[in-house]
Order: sequence, then structure tokens, then C-alpha cells
Amino acid sequence: MSEEKIDYQKLKFKCGLEIHQQLDTSKLFCNCPSLLRQDEPDFFVKRNLHAVAGEAGDVDVAAMYQASLDKEFVYQGYDTTCLVELDEEPPHEINKEALKIALQISVLLNAKIIPFSQIMRKTVIDGSNTSGFQRTVMIARDGFVETDMGRVRIEGIFLEEDAARPISREKTKVVYRLDRLGIPLVEIATAPDIKTPEQAKEVALEIGNILRSCKVKRGIGTIRQDVNMSLKGGNRVEIKGMQDMKIFIKVIEDEIKRQSEILKKKKIVKSEVRNVLPNGQTEFLRPMPGAARMYPETDVPLLRVSREIINNAKKSLPKLKSDVEIELKEKGLSLEMIKLLFKQDKLEEFRELLEVLDNPPLVAKVLLIFPKEIARHKNKSFNKVDKFLNKDVLLFVLEAIAEKKITQSQIKSVLERIVDGEDLEEAIKFEKESEHLVEEKILKIIKEKPGLSEKAYMGLIMKEFKGKIDGKDVIEIIRKYLK
Repeated sequence: MSEEKIDYQKLKFKCGLEIHQQLDTSKLFCNCPSLLRQDEPDFFVKRNLHAVAGEAGDVDVAAMYQASLDKEFVYQGYDTTCLVELDEEPPHEINKEALKIALQISVLLNAKIIPFSQIMRKTVIDGSNTSGFQRTVMIARDGFVETDMGRVRIEGIFLEEDAARPISREKTKVVYRLDRLGIPLVEIATAPDIKTPEQAKEVALEIGNILRSCKVKRGIGTIRQDVNMSLKGGNRVEIKGMQDMKIFIKVIEDEIKRQSEILKKKKIVKSEVRNVLPNGQTEFLRPMPGAARMYPETDVPLLRVSREIINNAKKSLPKLKSDVEIELKEKGLSLEMIKLLFKQDKLEEFRELLEVLDNPPLVAKVLLIFPKEIARHKNKSFNKVDKFLNKDVLLFVLEAIAEKKITQSQIKSVLERIVDGEDLEEAIKFEKESEHLVEEKILKIIKEKPGLSEKAYMGLIMKEFKGKIDGKDVIEIIRKYLK
């Protein structure tokens, strides 16, 4: 499909995105940590969930479909699981830190914050929630993002609970882990303003840029993107699992092709939820949920967002990732270094280290490059080396440079000694003593070959030390004795 020119306007292509992002806080309605466990569970419980009528008195079609499968659900729990996750205790007050982050995201998306909101229960009986529903609350609406093809409206920004984590699926049984259940999620729903697959990708990347600027979780599974789309004469189809940006456009193009072929045969495009396969094709997942599955959460009060709460969120509004990149470039960091800072999530650590030594390229090298090189040289895992060279250790070493206890050329050697288990002060002391020996050797060369130029001495000294010495340090010592 991508090989031929597609007339999206003629097809009346309509598209909107739903983006779900985990926040980096404790859980939304209890104090349990948002920690995904890999060890054996401490206990498990079994449940069967049933479809019930929503506020309007109707049973949702998607809930009826799930109930018809008649599955048993097994939930694995830990000492980091409480009675709220097991649906044996009412939810606590909404997480204030999560609310603050959701407000910051809303401001960055130019949305209008809602001062009073009713927390709602959304019927979900696929087993991913022990209670049979998901708690959700609208935080803001009527926002927008700008793209090359024009403005795309943000219809709503919601704060809600993440689902339990599926561990295994059988025909009549699904096993879930409760460690993920209740982790705060921000859901961002755009209007169907997107005109092409390329614009859909641009919107996803722009919203992702805003989210990554805030206190959100990173890594696989922490952000999930869904695409809602339709063609002229067809119904809305929701595509789940749009994580891979490399095939983002292809998936939408292939779905356009699938729907176009159905419409050409004068058949109906069913309104359904489809799942992305690794090859970019989609498959049926379940019927499209309806509106008859929402009812008020009676165990928590109305959410009131005061002007004071909004102002506090605005005061600590984070800079956008794109703005931070510009700032880092101005500090002299290469694009590669900037990418590493974001990838390793070490921006805050970098800023703290800069307060000790105002040399951004050197600080970035100490933080990002040296640990990898030492791990490779010592044949050790990077994670093990990274634990040795934590922020406190790097602060100590950079302070030693600032106080001229060691030179820049000695940093890596000091770090290697620390990784080998040597005491911080002893490692620096050793390098300091080594420095005196180096200076004595240089002085000896100058005395043995008097009257040469700086350049000539530099060549002799670098040859003597086989290049394993910093040229800046050498020239300083040469000039010191040529005065």
C-alpha cells in the first residue's frame, strides 16, 4: 500500500490516538510501590468475573463477550500487594504526586484543567482487574498539539489505574500478577483530527516528547499507544499494541487496505478492537466497548483541583525534552552524548555533577563513557561497574579534579582502582604520588636534552610514556621547567 499514492481525503480517513503512560510514583489508590516483581509469588487467589449493567442500565457488549468466555482468573500477589489490589479494602485517597504529574502533562498539552471531577468505574471483566472495573478520572480537556499538517486537538486527559500483568493464558484460565495493578496511568485521547499515517506518527512522537519530560516510567511496557481509525462508509476500529514506531505508519496503511477491500465488496467494516501482530498486520481481539459501562466510584470523594494545586504544579513544570536537547548542545555536548543521557535516564545526575565541576563534556564522559570502557576492559558487566561508580563516588572524584588533587588524565585510572575495590581516598592518593613520579621523569628528560623546543620535548615525552599521558598535563609541566 505504501508503494502507491493513497488519497486519504477521498477515503475520508479519520484517525485519533489514545496514549497510556505509566507514572513513576507509588500506586494510584494505595501506598504500595509500583514495583514489577520477578521472584516467586507469596500467594495467589482465584476469581470468576461477571458482566453487570452500567449506570444507564445496559450491559456493555464487550463485557458480555468476555463473560461468554467463562474463564477462571488466578492472581499472584506479594508482600508489596495490599488489600486494595485484591478488592478487599476500599481505595485510599488519590495519589497526590500522580495528580501533580497529570496536571503538568495537561498544562504542557495546552489543556483546560477540570476543577471538580467524579472518579468513575469502567467495567473491565477480562480479568485484568480483580474488581471487574478500572477506576478513572478526567483531569483536563480541550488541549492541542501542533504538527506540520496543522493542529490536532486533545479531547481528554485522564488519570487511571493500570491493569494486572498477564503471566500466562490458557483456554479456560488466565494467570495475572498484581504487581502492575494500580500503577498510575495518564491516558491522552486526541480528537479524530489526524489526516495521514505520517501525521499520526508525528502526533505520537510529540506527545511522547512531552511525557518523557515529566516524571514517568521508562522502558518496555510503560507506554502503550492505540490508534482509532475509520474510512468513509465504515465503522471505527481500534488498533491495540502500536509500540514499534518503525512499523507505525505501515500498520495504519495496512489497516486502510484491509478496510478498503471490505468496503469494495459492499460489506460492513465491524466496529471492533484489533491487535497488532509482529508483521504489522492486525487480528480481531474483542468487540468495541460501548458507553454503557461507566458508573460513579462511591468509595472516594469528588476530586477537587484547587487553584493552589494547579499553581504548585506549574511552578515545577519540567522543560520539554526538545528544549533540554538545545540547552545541552549549547553546553558543548555531542548528539551522541545527549542521546546517552536520555537513554540511561541520567540527566538529573549529570546536572548534580555539573555543580561540582563546570565542564559539561568531561562530566558527561565520566558519567556515560568511562564506566562502559572500564566494564569492557575489566571484563565485568556494565551494571556491576555502574553500581561501583555511583553518583557519590563520581562526585568525590570530580571534587578531587576541581581541587587539583588529580588531573583529567588520571580520572579513568582512579575509577578503575575503585572498581577493583580500592578505597576512594587511597585511589586518589596513589594517582597523586604517580603524578610526582611522572613529573620527575619529564624533568629528567629536559635536563638530559637541554635547549629543545616545547614541541620537541612533547614528542620525546609522549614517546617515553607511549602516549599514555594527557598532552595538556605534559605541556604544563614542560612550560613550568622552561621558564
